[in-house]
Amino acid sequence: MSQVITVNGVECHPIVEKCEGCDRTMEQDGVKYCKSYPLPERKWAQKVCNFATHMKLEVDKGGKVNINPLKASKRAARGR
Repeated sequence: MSQVITVNGVECHPIVEKCEGCDRTMEQDGVKYCKSYPLPERKWAQKVCNFATHMKLEVDKGGKVNINPLKASKRAARGR
C-alpha cells in the first residue's frame, strides 16, 4: 500500500514513475512526494504534467496548419 502523508491538512500521495527527475519532488522517509500537487498520478492522466520541470514542450515548426475544409473551399472559390 502506498504511503500517504498529510501536510497542512492536505493528503500527499507518492510520485509516479513519470515524475522521476523533476525538480519539484521531495523525499521524506525514503518516499518521494511532489511539492506542487498532492496527487501526481492525476496530473499525468492527460499526457504531460504541467508542473514537470524535466519535460520539454515540443512545438510543431513544420508550418502545417489544420484548415476547416469548408472554409478552404470558400477561399478557393473567392480566389484567395
